[in-house]
Amino acid sequence: MALISLHSNPLLLQFMLLIFFVLGNRLHASDPPLTLDYYASTCPTVLEIVKKEMECAVLADPRNAALIVRLHFHDCFVQGCDGSILLDDTVTLQGEKKASPNINSLKGFGIIDRIKNKLESECPGIVSCADILTIAARDAVILVGGPYWHVPLGRKDSVTAGYALANTNIPTPDEGLLSIISKFLYQGLSVTDMVALAGAHTIGVARCASFRSRIYGDLKATSGHDPITDSHLSDLKSICSPIGGSDNNISAMDYVTPNLFDNSFYHILLKGEGLLNSDQEMYSSVYAMGTRELVSKYAEDAIAFFQQFSDSMTKMGNITNSDSFITGEVRRNCRFVNT
Repeated sequence: MALISLHSNPLLLQFMLLIFFVLGNRLHASDPPLTLDYYASTCPTVLEIVKKEMECAVLADPRNAALIVRLHFHDCFVQGCDGSILLDDTVTLQGEKKASPNINSLKGFGIIDRIKNKLESECPGIVSCADILTIAARDAVILVGGPYWHVPLGRKDSVTAGYALANTNIPTPDEGLLSIISKFLYQGLSVTDMVALAGAHTIGVARCASFRSRIYGDLKATSGHDPITDSHLSDLKSICSPIGGSDNNISAMDYVTPNLFDNSFYHILLKGEGLLNSDQEMYSSVYAMGTRELVSKYAEDAIAFFQQFSDSMTKMGNITNSDSFITGEVRRNCRFVNT
């Protein structure tokens, strides 16, 4: 078995140095002070209220499920799961909503507002927005056919936001595999977590601006020039022109079962048809030795995918902002720090 020389592969050497850095400086998805019965005495109806509101939202539009899961992901990757993604800009605070990965990507804030209003009527000043978003993401997945997982509670809402961190911590659609892996490691999440959490793309849509480079780039090559793929690619190009003007047009990331949480996303990657470069990299990149095996595993075994997705979502949801437990609060309005 030939050994890979780090000196002859400067990109790999750079990646290894990056790994040592992130392992020494990462956040921790470990054992936060969260409990399953945190609101048992102070707001016993919290889970039922969130569930009912999410049922209404997903019934109105199944795509709302993906919006809430994406909000949760973007929240947890900046300062931990502290509700900072929900904060609007004010004179004294720059929120994260206008950061490059978020500005045209995130919706669903009104759903969280409605849940918060219900809970403030039932249990004023008790349930944090960070907890609401975490519960809502779990319920969103269940409502479109995905797995259940327990959600430990007790997060506090931050009084700060991380605009700069949002621009650096959140993976982007055209990012390379090694860079994305480093961002997950920084959060205390493994490569296995990364591949499983990417499976959330089995629901939801992407903007033309996010997949333009893919459909006018190597999608034809990674898919092996399959006639069915060629037809699908032609459809994609009809809604996404090679230059400007159609940036906000959308396409499902899983065109087979776009509103059902299943393992179809991984089958699409096996065929080389991933809509986003960042997704297809997990199977087609020259650095995808470990991730390719996981993609194949989850394509073959939906139960294994569901189990790992549940575990990884729990782990991600447990990334906490330690400062929020000292300086944090329970916001009365998720969009603004209490005054």
